[in-house]
Amino acid sequence: MPKCLICESSFAPFISFGQMPIANGFLRPEERAEEYFFQMEVGFCERCGMVQLTEQPAREKMFHENYAFYSSTSRYMAQHFEKFAKDVQEKYTSSSDPFVVEIGSNDGIMLTHFAQQKMRHLGIEPSKNVAKVALEKGINTISEFFDEALAEKIVRENGQADAVLSANVMCHIPYLHSVAKGIKRLLKPKGVFQFEDPYLADIVEKTSYDQIYDEHYFYFSLQSVSHLFAMHGLELVDVAPQVTHGGSMRYTIAHQGAYTPSPAVTEFRAKEKAHGLHLPATYDRLRQNIERSRAELVDLLKRLRQEGKRIVGYGATSKSTTITNYCGITPDLVEFISDTTPIKQGKLSPGAHIPVRPYTEFSTNYPDYALLFAWNHAQEIMAKEEGFRLAGGKWITYVPQVSTFE
Repeated sequence: MPKCLICESSFAPFISFGQMPIANGFLRPEERAEEYFFQMEVGFCERCGMVQLTEQPAREKMFHENYAFYSSTSRYMAQHFEKFAKDVQEKYTSSSDPFVVEIGSNDGIMLTHFAQQKMRHLGIEPSKNVAKVALEKGINTISEFFDEALAEKIVRENGQADAVLSANVMCHIPYLHSVAKGIKRLLKPKGVFQFEDPYLADIVEKTSYDQIYDEHYFYFSLQSVSHLFAMHGLELVDVAPQVTHGGSMRYTIAHQGAYTPSPAVTEFRAKEKAHGLHLPATYDRLRQNIERSRAELVDLLKRLRQEGKRIVGYGATSKSTTITNYCGITPDLVEFISDTTPIKQGKLSPGAHIPVRPYTEFSTNYPDYALLFAWNHAQEIMAKEEGFRLAGGKWITYVPQVSTFE
């Protein structure tokens, strides 16, 4: 049995998704024979409450010079990170010479708001192509993986930080103890670490199993986050739910005793207990719901294709890799995936090998149905795609249940 990476207890997987490729591993046709796969299983540790993969590909296979995700491609996410940055500036950067560090800073979408205020900042982004974009914007960025050793180096060169930030990154990192030690070293006595990631309660409630893929090693709750950081003299002092990525939670961590925990911490602890996030039976039900969702989606796609309908995927997301491979969705069901990211266009989707084509191929020849892989951006997409609706196009979604809508 695998051992929990937080508390080292043995735990059993509650679901296997089978052989999975790298979620962002969009590939050229000639690269198919060399494609990498791993066994993707998920388990729940009863002792510390952490939900986690049983294995993860080497980090260099996931984050590298050809990484295919740029945060700034979403207007909504740009607005979200601007608001995040302003909140940090108002609450935590009142010292005479504030210093802010972001772990997994991507293309500088959040740190640009600190740079504009002439505030000392440092972005840590291991994917060199994405870090290069940030540097070109004037964002101080280093292309390394964050851990305790790097934190020591940052403190020697820059001093301690008022705020350490991270968005949709912590769940990617299997060696969280080294990260927690690094954060403790990096924070000033009243400094805070704020991070947000997909929230386990939302995944369970919505059966949003496409949040599970190679980059997401952990699926956090207040219980598991508190357990982890308490092991390093750090304390969960605030939480704030976010709508991003289909349901996320922002956690605020500080040195033990530095702040009085907010009422929100008590409130969400009680909600997690009421929803049974501490019980193995909850994850058995999640497995059953995932299997039911898969069957319903495949049945719908096959029926529509038998009726002669054209189906095109919308958004070549990381999450779509889990859906297409677990459900066995190949080009005979979905003609192609429309995406606006140039680095993905002209390639094949990981594992399922569905062609990824420019958005113009969607907009100039609307299909009958669009399978909404980017469902977490539905509001932004619906506002943009009025033409598709007026042309009689319909959407297919699978979160929180499989359905079609105009």
